[in-house]
Parts: sequence; C-alpha cells; structure tokens
Amino acid sequence: MRLVHASRGKVARAEPVAALYERGRVHHVGAWPELEDELCGLSVGGGYGGPGRSPDRADALVWAVTALLVGRRGAVGVRAV
Repeated sequence: MRLVHASRGKVARAEPVAALYERGRVHHVGAWPELEDELCGLSVGGGYGGPGRSPDRADALVWAVTALLVGRRGAVGVRAV
C-alpha cells in the first residue's frame, strides 16, 4: 500500500491513464461492473455523472495505473501473458 496525496482533481489525474486505454495498453481481466460504471461516469472537464458521490474505485485504478505505467519509459511494468 502506498499513501498518496492529490494535487489535481480526479478527472485531471485520469487523463494520462485514459490515453493508455485508448492505445490498448490497459486491459481488465474479469468483470468489474462497479468500476466500469464509475469509469463511464467520468467526463472531460472534470464532471462526474456516475453512481455515488465520487468515483473512488476509478480513482484508485488511476493511481495504480499511474504508478505502474505512466512516465516510466523503458521501466518494467505489469504485462499480460
């Protein structure tokens, strides 16, 4: 577990991760309906229209993908086999 402190909003943090999804660099194994609902609720410009008050599952995913893949060119990340 790593404690993190947010200096930007959730949607702003999600933008680099969204680009990885668009390039096919992030994949999910299994069904994650609550997470998928939250991810679909995020919108450009900072809005959230998904279930609940805040996209906490989506935010946790963004922190994890950022730690594993964003800004680490040439570094080892998680890959599917």
